[in-house]
Amino acid sequence: MAKVIKNYVLAMLRGIVFVHLLASVAVGARVLPTHPYLDGREKPVANIFDTSKYGIFQLSDGLAKTPQMGWSSWNFFACDINEKVIKETADALVSTGLANLGYNYVNIDDCWSELVRDSKPSNVQGQLAAEAKTFPSGIKSLADYVHSKGLKLGIYSDAGAFTCQVRPGSLFHELDDAKLFASWGVDYLKYDNCFNLGLEPEKRYPPMRDALNATGRPIFYSLCEWGVHDPALWAGQVGHSWRTTDDINDSWASMTTIADINDKWASYAGPGGWNDPDMLEVGNGGMSYQEYRAHFSIWALMKAPLIIGCDVRNITSETLEILANEEVIAVNQDPLGVQGRKVYSYGPHSCYQVWAGPLSSQRLAVVLWNRCLKTATITAKWAVLGLESSVRVSIKDLWKHEYVSKDSVALFSARVDGHACEMYIFTPEAAAHSTS
Repeated sequence: MAKVIKNYVLAMLRGIVFVHLLASVAVGARVLPTHPYLDGREKPVANIFDTSKYGIFQLSDGLAKTPQMGWSSWNFFACDINEKVIKETADALVSTGLANLGYNYVNIDDCWSELVRDSKPSNVQGQLAAEAKTFPSGIKSLADYVHSKGLKLGIYSDAGAFTCQVRPGSLFHELDDAKLFASWGVDYLKYDNCFNLGLEPEKRYPPMRDALNATGRPIFYSLCEWGVHDPALWAGQVGHSWRTTDDINDSWASMTTIADINDKWASYAGPGGWNDPDMLEVGNGGMSYQEYRAHFSIWALMKAPLIIGCDVRNITSETLEILANEEVIAVNQDPLGVQGRKVYSYGPHSCYQVWAGPLSSQRLAVVLWNRCLKTATITAKWAVLGLESSVRVSIKDLWKHEYVSKDSVALFSARVDGHACEMYIFTPEAAAHSTS
């Protein structure tokens, strides 16, 4: 009897799944585009001028008016860090000119502290302490050195019992740790999400915000919650940036996946609070020059934090060319602060993509991104950019640093290599006249 009932239940379940699949196919058939190009009947993926949620939740303490820029130790060094590496990195940021371009945070990630808190009789709770072997001079001395270079020092902790590398976390130690960081001269805190005891991040992250504010020292607060509880919906009142995704790795697949996930939350970023799709992998060796250029272009367009993740002490000319592109950086740091997004895609697996976003002075940043392997012509029609088809537009290529058109109308097309992108500034005729 039990076997009969089991077979009956399985048959019913198969039937339900089959009906569901049929319904899914039917729905999919209704929403498939009638033509791979926008022809008036199709609609763009997103409205790049939708700023209904823009700036509502962001902090207004004067920090993070534009996305943060700097360097972090984790992507290249992981736990193999010491004060010599940090000092040499600060020196390299200055000598390469990257510091002058805005890369001013030097961020120490995990593994800087001793494995246990320093429990002195005067401090029953125990105090965080820099690992004596790798940071013998202490964090205060290191901060002084970094500050002497005109840069700022960042440090790492965790909204849990331990950090991800099992060093002491700051959960339930927020006041003491924030006071300690401030006394050292720390300017930036990356706050991770490991060993969180199952407590909701909405409850674990605000106490550190309050503790940092109580120090009286301006400290950039970077939430690293991995996007688990959709921090874009609540973190704007808590920190200056919030991770929207899991960790990036140095591959095309990881970078493109993370870009797509971060794109979902575009409407929630703005001056005072930014979506963070994780640090840059540019220069770490896992992608080609063209792939890294696309990585940097999309991160800049998305108003993502531009946190270098390679070894800048040994930076190559190709990597420096990408990271030091002033025109692309200017898109990221534009004062309007609206996150660019994917506005249209077509072709095989939707790999021909148009990403765009408004800039100050009525301009647009536009990226034509080819995520297929073969070279293709990608077209951006004015309709998907929110422009009238009759508007004349001047177009500047931000990688060639030259104008490629002074009077385009209705659409613009370009040949784009596989796994590459081209990035432009579109200036409509009326905007060009108003700024001339």
